[in-house]
Amino acid sequence: MLKIRKNDLVQVVKGKDKGKKGKVLSFNLETNRALVEGINTVKKHKRQTRQDQKGGIVSIEMPISVANIMVICKNCNRPARVGFTVLADKTKARFCKRCKGVI
Repeated sequence: MLKIRKNDLVQVVKGKDKGKKGKVLSFNLETNRALVEGINTVKKHKRQTRQDQKGGIVSIEMPISVANIMVICKNCNRPARVGFTVLADKTKARFCKRCKGVI
């Protein structure tokens, strides 16, 4: 079970985008990097490949290391360390180590 999943709200704790929040769009297990909405944007030069498509400089998001982001807890609304617990119905769940609430 992963600490960060797709559609989680996360905050950047290290790097040029420190303090920014965004939603996880995708997650790569092999490289341990996540693509976060609006975070780690870079400029890319695009060439016009079709008549109806425009070329130029566009901003795209690049994956960011999982070590540089933290999940935002829904209860305390702050970046939180994540732990795992087994619930009463024998399912595994993630919880916030600060407020003990289930994420």
